[in-house]
Amino acid sequence: MLDYFTHKFNPDNFVLAMTILVKNEHDIIESNIRTHAKLGVDAFVVMDNGSTDGTRDILEKLSNEFEMTIIDEKGPYQQKKFMTRLAFEAKKIYKADWVINNDADEFWIPKNSKTLKEVLNFKGGVVWVHRSNMSLYEGLTHWSEAKYFTANQVHYRVGEPNIILGKIGRKVIVNPYGLFQINSGNHSAEHIAFWKKQECEDIHIYHYPIRSYEQFETNIKNRKVLLDTVPNVKMGNHYRRWVKIYEDSELEEEYKRFLFKNEEIEFLKRIGILRVTEVSKELFIENR
Repeated sequence: MLDYFTHKFNPDNFVLAMTILVKNEHDIIESNIRTHAKLGVDAFVVMDNGSTDGTRDILEKLSNEFEMTIIDEKGPYQQKKFMTRLAFEAKKIYKADWVINNDADEFWIPKNSKTLKEVLNFKGGVVWVHRSNMSLYEGLTHWSEAKYFTANQVHYRVGEPNIILGKIGRKVIVNPYGLFQINSGNHSAEHIAFWKKQECEDIHIYHYPIRSYEQFETNIKNRKVLLDTVPNVKMGNHYRRWVKIYEDSELEEEYKRFLFKNEEIEFLKRIGILRVTEVSKELFIENR
């Protein structure tokens, strides 16, 4: 871990890597990788945790086009352990100076037409980046066309309001030199340069957690397998609730709650909860 102090960072010539842990993300993974490569990511280290929907084939195709290492891991889902491993793999294989710890449904978008590398051209330890959920609504035909994000997040843990409007935790970018571990959910990290932890306002993460009923159902089925097979697995209460709803054969009705009506969108915009994103649909290279 002392290599943080000896590692030299060149702001004009450094490597930005992205790590992603995936399982059954065929509808979004190609757009995710192509978009971030376009925004300045030099290399990807992707772990496939037993996908069965074609995600693995998409990754294989992309590995012929981008600097990418694919790791197959069929064991029980262990996010903290896996993401820490991927960060160290990015350091070992690509000599990464910065590592973005990503999920397939998150897009890290720099502001003011910059690239990610233009924002991260400094030596640091841990960088926190804020996230917002993207909303589904009537008439939307594909997740990439969504244009409203939750600009002012509400406290959803009281009652059962739409979770898309709720508060969600920030995520981290890490310097792998001096890194101890990535913590659960990629929300924080332990680093030897503890005084080098900072927030970044020049990047924002747009999160697409629910994109279609098929994707939502697949996600909840995967969560049920985790709950059934992994003792003491860490999982948000909303996922546990959705698993119960799935077991009660009511998941499709739950999904419909995420589809805002046009008048609901207008009301949420008027009171400042939803806002139109500045991210252009053309940024995404879609894989439909």
